[in-house]
Amino acid sequence: MSFMAAPGAEEEEGAVAGQIQLPAEVDWEMLDKWRFFVLGAALFSGVSAALYPAVVLKTRLQVAHPAPPCLCEAASILRHEGPRGFYRGFATSLAGNVPARVLYMGALEVTKSAVGTATLRFGVPEPVASAAASAAAGLSAGVAAQVIWTPVDVVSQRLMVQGSSAATAAAKYRGGVDAFKKILFSDGFRGLYRGFGMSILTYAPSHAVWWASYSLSQRLIWGGIGYHMGGGELRPGQGTVVVVQGISAAVAGGASAVMTMPLDTIKTRMQVLDGGDERTTIGRTVRSLLREGGWGACYRGLGPRWASMTLSATTMITTYEFLKRLSAKEGFL
Repeated sequence: MSFMAAPGAEEEEGAVAGQIQLPAEVDWEMLDKWRFFVLGAALFSGVSAALYPAVVLKTRLQVAHPAPPCLCEAASILRHEGPRGFYRGFATSLAGNVPARVLYMGALEVTKSAVGTATLRFGVPEPVASAAASAAAGLSAGVAAQVIWTPVDVVSQRLMVQGSSAATAAAKYRGGVDAFKKILFSDGFRGLYRGFGMSILTYAPSHAVWWASYSLSQRLIWGGIGYHMGGGELRPGQGTVVVVQGISAAVAGGASAVMTMPLDTIKTRMQVLDGGDERTTIGRTVRSLLREGGWGACYRGLGPRWASMTLSATTMITTYEFLKRLSAKEGFL
């Protein structure tokens, strides 16, 4: 499957996959942009709501000292705070995620189309061009979205840990707007962008690796199917394509979660925990984690994050591909 707008890309992909004729890719020029962004905001909001409890659980485990077992923390939230405890900060997260997703999807599609076309014109083989375009698109989209995601993360994560042992006595917020005002009053805009550099270091490479891995995983799966067909011709339906996309997304999401877990733990701590009179830095945060539990402390909350990212990747990508087909202009499909 091609991930860029380029004449003849689908035919090349069919040859690579061994007589497997995949449905044509919906690229940026084929999309009804208004429908794409409006439907995208609605669909991704629903997905975020379903996966949000795992994010809350992961965040609580990352800042807790000592860190309780995952199931014990989940039971504690349910017992002391009820189901609403798993949705602390969700309204703030949702309000920020809508514009962030729009920015992310726009940067992703524009970059993927531009880089893919340019690399093919330079004579780069289609499989390499596809992976390069996906990596570049993921990198640019991740960087662009962090402009919105970082302050949203700072506010929503403060609300997530409120009520836990990690929350300080001074950090009592009545909601997202109150948290925003208090952080802005005490730390200025710098406080809202606490951990911004670490967020870029965490998410930009993560998105680049994710999209490149997703592209390569699909190619490997279709290549394996073509090999076992023994040279026959197959035209898979959209349902089969979605299954392959989902499996590829799960593989990419799980690998990305493991690779970037230490960076995510450091970022979360910098954004949530107060350093007192000392400025919160990467070095101080790392030393604090190592004192608490060695390198294993950097992987606190790995289970919920791995599950969340794997489920999120599978759900998001199938929703994303479905969204593109819903948003295609008439006459292109």
